[in-house]
Amino acid sequence: MNLKLSHDPVLPPIRGDRRQLEQVMMNLVVNARDAMPDGGEIEIETSRCVVHEVLVRDRARVEPGLYASVKVIDRGSGIPQDKLQKVFEPFFTTKRTGEGTGLGLSTVYGIVKQTGGFIFVDSVVGEGSCFTLLFPAHEETSVAEPAAPEPARDSAPRQGSVVLLVEDEAPVRAFAARALRLRGFTVIEAETAEQALEVLQDPELKVDVFVTDVVMPGMDGPSWVRHALEMRPGTRVVFVSGYAEESLDKSRVAVPNSVFLPKPFSLTELTETVQQQLA
Repeated sequence: MNLKLSHDPVLPPIRGDRRQLEQVMMNLVVNARDAMPDGGEIEIETSRCVVHEVLVRDRARVEPGLYASVKVIDRGSGIPQDKLQKVFEPFFTTKRTGEGTGLGLSTVYGIVKQTGGFIFVDSVVGEGSCFTLLFPAHEETSVAEPAAPEPARDSAPRQGSVVLLVEDEAPVRAFAARALRLRGFTVIEAETAEQALEVLQDPELKVDVFVTDVVMPGMDGPSWVRHALEMRPGTRVVFVSGYAEESLDKSRVAVPNSVFLPKPFSLTELTETVQQQLA
């Protein structure tokens, strides 16, 4: 599975909750991945969009103005036309029983509408789907505001801090890696525990923090971390999982310097947790 990012360098500012918008993107990307069980490419495209005339579509009315457009595109199985207008309804899902709650897209819809934005979907069965988000540009007020204080020096990663990120879900790994790199970390990615241990065989490689999913195909997170700590004692650890922390307790007994970050988490929470481990 590949993730392609195509960003417009000049986007208008928008107003919204960062954590909720991250949840929107994560939901759309995971759905795109699930629509391509044999693999493929997911494209995220952002652009500056000017609506010159009133746009009426799917019972929505988009007023003329400046918008930030975000598209999530897959080349997957597609959605039948008779189901397109139902995908944002609570508990509606095209997945088999037990594979989805049907709440993902309804949550996405609610968050987008809360920001004053719009979401549309275009899809062709057998060719893929494109979800388009339109967020109205936010005009800054002219009232002078006090300058924000400089961030504390110890909130930034130490120069050259290296994170080994182990996550078997490619979209989650891609977003997490990008967030950490934007905060100044050097990130080494691994899809499996076995691959992570192979990477650590290089004695010249310096790693400060392990960030790893708990449940993965093959060796699980706590197991590979215990092996790694035999070679690299003192390395800090961040476990991430969609399961309750209590289910990790027995495995954590022999894993010092570790913290638990439950899924779903915002990318800000991830970077802050890694920074705290280095503090």
